[in-house]
Amino acid sequence: MSTYKRVHNFNAGPSILPEPVLLQAQAEMLDYQGTGMSVMEMSHRSKEFEAIIQTAEADLRELLGIPQNYKVMFLQGGASLQFAMLAMNLRPAGASADYIVTGAWSRTALKEAQKLGATRVVFNGEGENFTRLPEPAELQFDPNAAYVHFCHNETIHGVEFKSEPVVPEGVPLVCDMSSDFLSQPVDVSKYGLIYAGAQKNAGPAGVTIVIIREDLLARVPEKMPVMLDYKVLAESGSLHNTPPCYAIYITGLVLKWLKNLGGLNAMYEINREKSEMVYRAIDESGGYYRGHARPEARSIMNIPFRMASEELEDLFVKEAKKADLIGLKGHRSVGGLRASLYNALPVASARALVEFMKDFQQRHG
Repeated sequence: MSTYKRVHNFNAGPSILPEPVLLQAQAEMLDYQGTGMSVMEMSHRSKEFEAIIQTAEADLRELLGIPQNYKVMFLQGGASLQFAMLAMNLRPAGASADYIVTGAWSRTALKEAQKLGATRVVFNGEGENFTRLPEPAELQFDPNAAYVHFCHNETIHGVEFKSEPVVPEGVPLVCDMSSDFLSQPVDVSKYGLIYAGAQKNAGPAGVTIVIIREDLLARVPEKMPVMLDYKVLAESGSLHNTPPCYAIYITGLVLKWLKNLGGLNAMYEINREKSEMVYRAIDESGGYYRGHARPEARSIMNIPFRMASEELEDLFVKEAKKADLIGLKGHRSVGGLRASLYNALPVASARALVEFMKDFQQRHG
């Protein structure tokens, strides 16, 4: 019987995948369900792969309760391509779009949209170092905006919306959900478009999931480059060209794993348990560890925190790695420390981190 080592993986993305998913992929690597081929080797036009992608879509629809008047696409290019692609598809010539900027990723989305047309910033938390979310009274939307864009969870700064912004009637709400996608239930009907890079909670890097309300496809301009055209990609069932087949296959296994776990309500309770455990360790440290986000805005997925000095933070990361706690260094743009508690991270890993934090403080406090 083979043995293998698994670390406590707090990487922010690509991130930890469920162990049962990896084991199933391992078992099917050389021969997927009697085909004599790996999924990496089979035609994306084959009935076997069509069954894989269609099942993945059906399971995603079931988990999120996606209404029938929404299309699901499995695309490439990451969420970063969607920053430009959604503006190209959904913002008519001469129109403007509203942006809520609560962290590094919504700021990047804004910058990409600004290159392609008119934008309007309705909130920007940069002056407060992205520690909070806007109050409803701060959000004065343009009733004629092509769409309102926000990021549900900021991976770098660790702030997460607890409810959707209320936008003017008829204005589509567009959301980057990359880092908390499938971590909790979502009312998809409140959105015009949701997009998410899979490599946090849904699967490996290489596939981006886009969920779009069908009526918005009528906005796609004529002569759009075909690989950037939502209408073409939606009508082809994500098979206009060769999709990221193996990444979609793994994503499909993750969706099955989530269903077997009890769905998104069950997943949310597990995620809350993990995050509350780590935040409690921070709050009860007497200031030895300092959380970045204000308590009311805290993410259940990404927990950035600081210590008294960069030297102490470097030592924390070094000693944590020796204890098999991996991926705790903060994003290069902000420094510090960060624990990403994605769906596949076991509760035991969060507990191991808390125990290490307490031990480290005792030894170096």
